[in-house]
Amino acid sequence: MLILFGLLYLVSGHLVRTQDATGSRFVCNAIPPGAEPGCGYGYTGNRIPSSSAEEELRNTIIHLRETILQQKETIVSQQGTIKELNSKLARCEAAADDSQSKTRGQGSRRKDYGKNTMGDLPRDPGDTIDQLGKTMQSLKGRLESLEQQSVRLPNSSMSLTNTVSSALAPLPPELRDVLRLRLGALETQLLRKVAELEEEKSQLYNETAAHRQRTEIALNTLMERINELEKNNNAFKSPEDFKVSLPLRTNYLYGRIKKSLPEMYAFTVCMWLKSSASPGIGTPFSYGVPGQANEIVLIEWGNNPIELLVNDKVAQLPLSVSDGRWHHICITWTTRDGFWEAYQDGERLGTGDNLAPWHPIKPGGVIILGQEQDIVGGRFDATQAFVGELSQFNMWDRVLRPVDIVGLANCSAYMPGNVVPWVDANVEVFGGASKAPLEICEERAFDS
Repeated sequence: MLILFGLLYLVSGHLVRTQDATGSRFVCNAIPPGAEPGCGYGYTGNRIPSSSAEEELRNTIIHLRETILQQKETIVSQQGTIKELNSKLARCEAAADDSQSKTRGQGSRRKDYGKNTMGDLPRDPGDTIDQLGKTMQSLKGRLESLEQQSVRLPNSSMSLTNTVSSALAPLPPELRDVLRLRLGALETQLLRKVAELEEEKSQLYNETAAHRQRTEIALNTLMERINELEKNNNAFKSPEDFKVSLPLRTNYLYGRIKKSLPEMYAFTVCMWLKSSASPGIGTPFSYGVPGQANEIVLIEWGNNPIELLVNDKVAQLPLSVSDGRWHHICITWTTRDGFWEAYQDGERLGTGDNLAPWHPIKPGGVIILGQEQDIVGGRFDATQAFVGELSQFNMWDRVLRPVDIVGLANCSAYMPGNVVPWVDANVEVFGGASKAPLEICEERAFDS
């Protein structure tokens, strides 16, 4: 009988510990007044904020996974408990059978002890057997309940939807409904966000296509304009209606005449000039040949007057053109006695002789506009550079009559040079010098 009491004591103690072990894993928290029942509350009862729908959905799924892991741990622990209870139940049933067979023989002996060492059990053996039967029925019911819960455990191969549904199954109906509503709302928000992103993508594509179309139209227009310009031989109304601009006093801005000069025994050079540079307008043009860089030069340098150089010989000219207005100048020279003439705006202002007499102008040189040459075609000096604009640079291999020069100055006659005519195709510019349209007679009338 003592053995039976001891087994009952062990079973009762183990039941208490089992209830404590299993019950300690579920924590109930109070829901704040007026709040909806759900999982969005911490242990302090405060609602956990969510920055976005995606964050709330992510937190919900993480919470459900943690719940599933806890249930797995609980079921594993309960399965161990079931095994232990099954073994103890078998020992209790065996002890109950032994106690029934020995009750009659030990009745008098039990009375001799006169003291019950297990006061929590009935003294009557019949009551003890009934109590053990009830305990076994209770244990069997708990075993069936644990086995039903173990069947609900989701395996690792289930999808996320099945996992969520399985996780919601043991929850109260109210919580299940709230979670389903929240998951539905999150799904709706995600679908709406995806639709907005698709719409923005479509708008961006349309804007990009429109911009591409506008760019193609602009490029096509530009190409058509380039083709039109290429079809025309020159960009000016007439080949001679242009000017060369040399805005800075540098050693790299200049123009170049493509044609060279033949051997000459006389010449006339005429041009239009506009300059306000000081001191001196610089070098409107220079002609250099191998062995003589100063074959023909027109220069106003520093405080000196305008000078004409022929074969490096110098004659000072009584010209003044640095007032920032257009002026027409012509210079004639002949090898016979080195006789020269200087005209400004159709008027002859000076003459002279003995300028490189009997010296023929050498052929095969280079004509530079705006710079003085130290070697043929180069080694320019910025202090001698021309600053301003020039046009209608023409050259003849003879001395023009005064009436012809007057006609050129007052725009009553057009007579291009027979050696160097002023045409667009015959003039190159370098270093930032530019060519621009100019009708000199209209410009001069406006300037006056």
